[in-house]
Amino acid sequence: MNKAQATDRIAKLRDLINQYRYEYHVKNHSIMSESAADGLKHELSELEAHYPDLITPDSPTQRVAGEPLPQFVSVPHIRPMLSLNDVFDQAEIEAWQKRIQKLEPNAKLEYFVDIKMDGLACALTYQDGVLVQGLTRGNGTVGEDITTNIRTLESVPLRLNKTKLTEPFLHGRTEVRGEIVMYKKDFAALNKARAAKGLPLFANPRNLAAGTVRQLDPKLVVARPLHFRVWDLQRDNLAEVPTNRFAYDALREMGFLVNDAEVKQNLKEIEKFAKKWEEKRKTLPFNNDGLVIKVNDRRLYDRLGVVGKAPRGAVALKYAAEQATTKVKDIFISIGRTGAATPVAVLEPVVVAGTTVQMATLHNEGEVQRKDVRIGDTIIVHKAGDIIPEVVEVLKSLRSGREKPFKMPTNCPECNTKLVKADTDAVWRCPNNHCPARVHNQIGHYASKAALDIEGLGEKNVLALLDAKLIRDTADLYALTKDQLLTLDRFAEISASKLIKSIAEKKNPSLSHFIYGLGIRHVGAQTAVDLASSFETLDNLRQATIDDLQKVEGVGVVVAESIVAWFADDQHQQLLSKFANLGVTPQKVVRTGGALAGKGFVVTGTLSSLEREEAGDKIRALGGLFQSSVGKNTAYLVVGENPGQSKITKAEKLGTKVIDEAEFIKLIGGKNA
Repeated sequence: MNKAQATDRIAKLRDLINQYRYEYHVKNHSIMSESAADGLKHELSELEAHYPDLITPDSPTQRVAGEPLPQFVSVPHIRPMLSLNDVFDQAEIEAWQKRIQKLEPNAKLEYFVDIKMDGLACALTYQDGVLVQGLTRGNGTVGEDITTNIRTLESVPLRLNKTKLTEPFLHGRTEVRGEIVMYKKDFAALNKARAAKGLPLFANPRNLAAGTVRQLDPKLVVARPLHFRVWDLQRDNLAEVPTNRFAYDALREMGFLVNDAEVKQNLKEIEKFAKKWEEKRKTLPFNNDGLVIKVNDRRLYDRLGVVGKAPRGAVALKYAAEQATTKVKDIFISIGRTGAATPVAVLEPVVVAGTTVQMATLHNEGEVQRKDVRIGDTIIVHKAGDIIPEVVEVLKSLRSGREKPFKMPTNCPECNTKLVKADTDAVWRCPNNHCPARVHNQIGHYASKAALDIEGLGEKNVLALLDAKLIRDTADLYALTKDQLLTLDRFAEISASKLIKSIAEKKNPSLSHFIYGLGIRHVGAQTAVDLASSFETLDNLRQATIDDLQKVEGVGVVVAESIVAWFADDQHQQLLSKFANLGVTPQKVVRTGGALAGKGFVVTGTLSSLEREEAGDKIRALGGLFQSSVGKNTAYLVVGENPGQSKITKAEKLGTKVIDEAEFIKLIGGKNA
């Protein structure tokens, strides 16, 4: 990118980031996720570092946050509430350490590491140990006076506790800085109550906490559960707070909520701490998005000073982004196992939720047009369900004019068959059952963990078997021999034996896994379970009519017609006959009694102690029904974290009992039942 292009890109990035900051910090409305905004800011910082003469005083990298709201009195901070520079990996932490060592070559470094909370930053002033003022961060220099509202928070002591350690801080001015947060369970409960009343749901805990503490009527603040968790202690005499570790110990004795922060001696210890909390962070009561790493020695921290609007002695290590920004390099068509022709965006590699993403689904032609995704666009990408990379939106304000619109091809790129699309379908499809891409994806689907779970039959091995013409469909897997596998470069004695054994172990699969493995359009894993439970044998399912199928909970006319059409197809009948001739016999479903016999369960949200399928297996083992949607025969709706409000609303309307995870665990006899 030359300087002229960088100038244009920087201007557009600044405009978009400033818009985000105003909406988020001033209006409490988010136009994109914080992780996506972090990606844009990181790109801007790198461009400005490359072209320092393009840095201007009004750049988002030179400021802290938005302007304070006009409803409250504005008060200047005695010391600015600075923001932190972000780092995204261990290499950037090492670079930060080297910069410190260059400035202070003789300093013995140790670090204080804490959880970075996602809330509203505030500063509380105590005079002779008594609370006299509470200010929001505001723009870092001037904050909003929210003293009246702060006094309503039970987690804020009106007078500091007196102990041997805290006694010096009960004289003169003491400033305590921290974060006002709403706990996830309280946020979920508030939204559940609003859903029951038909009210619009709150967006996220951070915005709700910020909006609540800025209410002009303190009674509204009292009605909502907020918590003040601290992360800094300041005195006019810097020597009174020698280390950040000392500050936290004193703050805890003063009566504040303090995180379990730790002192680390080197970067390896920091890396270990970061990995631990990236795995455990969802167990914390509040939302969090990374770690704060500070030089522990406060005198050294102070000597290091400030660069721009951030202290040199601290950085924020951001967790792997749930969303990120990147560019679309190209768009191609992928043919799936059902023939669906899906546009896929090829991306400049970017890390999302801990993994590098290079492609993202665009779903169908209509979705490409609706989002107006073009080759060359800057986009926000996330992982749908933390698994499938997906384009969230196009940042059109960053367009240069060189972007190219996408045009849907008329023929299948794999077999050149003309693509077709029904009037009621949003997806173009390749109708050729023998299309190489369809066959390959179907066999891979059959062998996948959610279906037959054939160990050792990954994508590359499937391709090798197809290329060698050892298989043509899924049933052919059961005719493979070890000698055949040994003719391929990918297999040796042990790996060949393991694969043959793994395939043989799946000759009598559960009926639900076999149905799902067949790859019938519209039949997902849960629908396969419901079908197996209702019809008990494969023959019963083969003979079922559309009316029979629609009696199954969650099966409508479209799904029923798809199932009947699949079993009526001559090629599929031949496939099932081949399975039978090779000794593949799905197990009959045997109905047994149990503590949950006949009771339907639906799970919404994420369970902390069980995977969804594990929960389903436990329900079925006790005679219960694991359902995909709430219906008249649903006995319980189990509500986990981030639940679907539509299911809660429907459950309350139908009188279905709504229970939390703890109640559910008791019903199934404990986690290991």
